[in-house]
Amino acid sequence: MQLSLRVLLLVLLVSVTSVAQQPATNSFIRDTYQKYEYQIPARDGTKLFTIVYVPKDASETKRYPFLMQRTCYSVAPYGPENYAERLGPSPSLMQDKYIFVYQDVRGRWMSEGTWTNMTPNIPDPKPVATASRKKGKAAATVSTAGAPDESSDTYDTIEWLLKNVKHHNGRVGQWGISYPGFYTIAGAVDAHPALKASSPQAPVGDFFFDDFHHNGAFIQAYLFTYPVFGVQHPKPTPQAWYNDRFINTGTKDGFQWQLDLGPLKNASKYYKDNFFWQETMEHPNYDEFWQKRSIVPHLKNVKHAVMTVGGWFDAEDLYGPLTIYKTLEKNNPGTYNTLVMGPFGHGRWSRETGPTLHSNIYFGDSIATFYQRTIEGKFFNHFLKGPGDGKTSLPEAYLFDTGRKEWKTCDKWPAAAAQNQTYYLTDKGQLTQQAGNGTAFSEFISDPMKPVPYTEDITTTQGFTPFNYMSEDQRFAGRRPDVLVFQTEPLTEDLTLGGEITAKLKVSTTGTDADWVVKLIDVYPPDEPNHPYMPNKNITLSNYQQMVRSEAMRGRFRNSFEKPEPFTPNQVTDVTFRLQDVLHTFKKGHRIMVQVQSTWFPLIDRNPQKYVENIYKAEATDFQKATHRVYGNSAIEVQVLK
Repeated sequence: MQLSLRVLLLVLLVSVTSVAQQPATNSFIRDTYQKYEYQIPARDGTKLFTIVYVPKDASETKRYPFLMQRTCYSVAPYGPENYAERLGPSPSLMQDKYIFVYQDVRGRWMSEGTWTNMTPNIPDPKPVATASRKKGKAAATVSTAGAPDESSDTYDTIEWLLKNVKHHNGRVGQWGISYPGFYTIAGAVDAHPALKASSPQAPVGDFFFDDFHHNGAFIQAYLFTYPVFGVQHPKPTPQAWYNDRFINTGTKDGFQWQLDLGPLKNASKYYKDNFFWQETMEHPNYDEFWQKRSIVPHLKNVKHAVMTVGGWFDAEDLYGPLTIYKTLEKNNPGTYNTLVMGPFGHGRWSRETGPTLHSNIYFGDSIATFYQRTIEGKFFNHFLKGPGDGKTSLPEAYLFDTGRKEWKTCDKWPAAAAQNQTYYLTDKGQLTQQAGNGTAFSEFISDPMKPVPYTEDITTTQGFTPFNYMSEDQRFAGRRPDVLVFQTEPLTEDLTLGGEITAKLKVSTTGTDADWVVKLIDVYPPDEPNHPYMPNKNITLSNYQQMVRSEAMRGRFRNSFEKPEPFTPNQVTDVTFRLQDVLHTFKKGHRIMVQVQSTWFPLIDRNPQKYVENIYKAEATDFQKATHRVYGNSAIEVQVLK
């Protein structure tokens, strides 16, 4: 993929995560809203560039709530006469009319300050608004104590808006997808009292488990994104300042280019002045650098309504929404806290596509519109325009069953009725509820020089982030000798897996380090017909092996993400790790399959299979073949809904 196409992909990335603003092609927004641009001062004096769209009919007797998004991906188009193509999270909310607010976070685009990835939350006391009376109206003063973080920047922005934008109703909501989802949930902590509703959507929770890593394994598929996140802007600017920092590979075959790159240390020649790449290399373990960038431990003192949204096939941020919802539920009893999970890839609920597909799987029509109108619109209208008493008629969890292809509701998640069930990985390739032999095993040779691809579609291997692999056909992998396959007999009745999944592997290796990849797969029957929207005419759904859930575990972190340790060669060792949650019905006649492998390239980087202190600095000579064994008493624990 050439440089120009990669820049185009960045535009597409921005369009999903922050509703990229293009000059309006229709007159509705210009006729309905008045655009304003402000430099809002934060408590440390840094000015944050902010665009505000106010309904033209707003008045003393017709007031509107604020609905805000803070983003690192630009709030363009800039200039008071340049209007956006769309406003808000959905067309229906744009029609409903809000005071829409967009802000460049500090250090990005037109805002001042220094950019920091996943700004650490500072648990200092936040400023408290104190009311005073002046000419019969309430005025507020704000303490400037404490260093800034995303919570305080959000707080200060809300305070300024309340004081300086006319004809509001005193209520504020916020939303954001992906990185803006992080800003949404970070701003929900120690929040301004006027903040009444937050919807973090595909929010990043922790870069060691989301986006750039999975259980410590580096997501090498993100290699091309580093110019976006690792170059400081020299001053506020409406133009991308990093376009000349992208890698031009000169090929369309990303798999081969990444393989030819060799060890990760060789990428440094492209990113010598990229501060985020240097930070990534210098912090291979879950040390203080990564820990303080996690928002998860700070999800306390959240008093307003939260609706967390995610996609079951989100290749970027699946850990984030599930973990954030569960942590909020645990730490904030009594707070209105709901979860929505749809049959989407990253952020795709924000755009209607008609037929809803992910990879080759068709889930139905207009599912995004259903979500926007029935769930999202009801949430924001209730808390920002309506009674705000929490009686929304929405359930605690609104979840899409990706096997039955229909919405389900739950009073909590995981559902109270979920029952634990264990499947064992026997040495005969069976996936059975009968415990296997602890001495019998299946084995394979893992060669880092011939890694298992994560996708057959090489056209996607130089995109900014992976996308389709989360539901792709896995037949190509299961036919390799370095991928173990375990499956049930055809099911005699429907089986719904709903809840958490844990892989409990008993393994050994001839090396001293290894990665372990576990994939949960729905095997379709031989007579499965194709649907009419098949995007790939070379794929048939007959015997299709749809990946339902998958996860990687860097073996050195099996006991501690902070303190890695080698394997003892040929010693049976426990490797236990969580896959993300699932709601999927395996239908009668289908099979449940589990695949186990040790390479997944270039989705994750290659493990040398020889223990080294820092894999980012491994030499080519460190990479070696190893024989891995998976013992018959290895298991997959799932939760089943009857």
